[in-house]
Amino acid sequence: MSLDQEFEEQHNVFGEPLETCSMRPITGFYRSGCCQTGPEDVGIHTVCIEVSEDFLAFSKARGNDLSTPMPEFGFPGLEPGDRWCLCAARWKEALAAGMAPRVVLTATHERTLEVVSLAELKPYALDLA
Repeated sequence: MSLDQEFEEQHNVFGEPLETCSMRPITGFYRSGCCQTGPEDVGIHTVCIEVSEDFLAFSKARGNDLSTPMPEFGFPGLEPGDRWCLCAARWKEALAAGMAPRVVLTATHERTLEVVSLAELKPYALDLA
């Protein structure tokens, strides 16, 4: 099975085809724009978030500076309103600290549910009415 075929079969937390999280900036462990995952993604970068100023400050304080550009790694730095595929454990850590960013569930990979429950994610969903 090719990597493209494997990605096509990946699903979101609802068991539906995984939607794109962001192409600007381009996100995902594989920089495909989707929060796809595979054996190489040991950090489980599967939660599609919309970053806020508060979350960026929280993440930086925890040693994960997402706002500073690192061109040598093709990373533009994130600004409030950007969407990004975040590690599931980091989202859970932010939740526990009262700093969880909003999420796009249709673009959040089902593997996230190994770390955090759908019930925990839903109050932060941008795509639920």
